[in-house]
Amino acid sequence: MSKNFKIYLGVFLVILAIMGIFQINKKPIVDWRKNFDPNSKTPFGLFVFNKEADHLFGGTLERINQSPYDYYSKEKQTPKHNILIIEKNLDTESWRKILDKVNTGSSAMLISRALPAMLEDSLQFRLWVNNSDTTYNLEFTDVKLKNDTLLINRLPDSRGFTKINKSTEIIGYNKTSGFGNDEYKNANFIKIKHGQGYFYLYSEPSAISNYYLLKSRSAYHTKLFSFLPQQKTIWFTESKSVGNSQSPMRFILSNPPLRYALYIAILGLALFMIFNAKRKQRIVPIVEPLKNTSLEFVKSIGNLYLQEGDFHDMMAKKAQYFLHKIRLDLLIDTSNLDEEFIKKLHLKTGVKIEAIQEAVSLIKKAQDPYSNVMKEDFVKMNSLLDDILK
Repeated sequence: MSKNFKIYLGVFLVILAIMGIFQINKKPIVDWRKNFDPNSKTPFGLFVFNKEADHLFGGTLERINQSPYDYYSKEKQTPKHNILIIEKNLDTESWRKILDKVNTGSSAMLISRALPAMLEDSLQFRLWVNNSDTTYNLEFTDVKLKNDTLLINRLPDSRGFTKINKSTEIIGYNKTSGFGNDEYKNANFIKIKHGQGYFYLYSEPSAISNYYLLKSRSAYHTKLFSFLPQQKTIWFTESKSVGNSQSPMRFILSNPPLRYALYIAILGLALFMIFNAKRKQRIVPIVEPLKNTSLEFVKSIGNLYLQEGDFHDMMAKKAQYFLHKIRLDLLIDTSNLDEEFIKKLHLKTGVKIEAIQEAVSLIKKAQDPYSNVMKEDFVKMNSLLDDILK
């Protein structure tokens, strides 16, 4: 493992640890957007409704992941049925198909905060918006259902129907308390006859969202869909997926911690590839420097002299080397090894004069070719000369 790779790995692990600490301390953020997605578990998604819809419609519900125009263009012969549209922006031709089907005897429930102008003109109503954020209760006009109510206290839409035809039946309304004991009722659930069928228009899609389905303990939601005839119901979910995703990564992508871990792993792999894609320098061979064999040579010569036992010659060479150093370093004349030489050497080296006298005596003995030299003399002279040269 190269040094650079260790550095990159260390930096990556530190970043990963910091992100992990922030993720642990991070408070979950609730998405309060009103998406009305059948697969969304956010407060205003329709996940709970999507799971309970089959039971709610008695097993007669069919989910269609197409636009009404595409579906009815292929299905030429369709018996009377219920049409369910929840907060969808359909094209004009799809609305025309729905009008045609209701005209021939089917029923359509449109749960939406906005409807197209062509539908308002055809059915003679207007959908108004009250910008007030006051909480209100959703109730039915039927006195038998007076106990089945729902309190809207979180992000109310405050929408209702106005300019409705006299023949239009008001099924439900939202009730707001005013000053004192005054109450204001606005129609939010109406029934309009169209040809041989009926339109059921409901302006409170939030009522069937996850938040209110899990919070409410009343039978309001069950009664809401009980106005539809007992027949097959087709729920147009348009382009959004109704079932679970079939992607092999659906479990990882559906869990934020696993999704973040996957993104970090991909980022780390990309950084690793980028840093390792650059050209690497080829390996430079190690060139050993030339060895200085002078010391080995001197040792070899010394061992040779010791083996031969010629101490007289070794003493003479040692003396010659010593006198050369004295002339070169101390600038003392060595032609006469007399008392004057001994005195100068003593003054410049600081060595005791007795030791210098003994050393000079041994040097003279080494210079005499006829003197008898012993090993002890060589060892003694070598020690004295080394002390003087220190």
